[in-house]
Amino acid sequence: MLRQAAGTFEALGIEPWAQAARRELRASGETLRRPTEVRERLTPQEMQIAQLAADGLSNRDIAARLFVSPRTISTHLYNVYPKLGVRSRAELAAALAGGAQNLRHLT
Repeated sequence: MLRQAAGTFEALGIEPWAQAARRELRASGETLRRPTEVRERLTPQEMQIAQLAADGLSNRDIAARLFVSPRTISTHLYNVYPKLGVRSRAELAAALAGGAQNLRHLT
């Protein structure tokens, strides 16, 4: 109920009430943020590149498969890692395999 109230107050621009609702949520141990699935965090192109990287393909192999440069793949992975809170391809594979529960930083 508080979650809905906070969202409504924010949408209506009633910031003092929205802040009060957020404080009450925090006091109760709740948050407005909910864990999201990996697929909701990434664009379709990022998801495709992340999955290929998690499958063990090199940046060069992914680039050849998608008809882009290896540098483009590096740039996408540079953006994907922080979105998922991972630091390696092994962590990326675990995050993609396990969904939100394996992610270190849930939003």
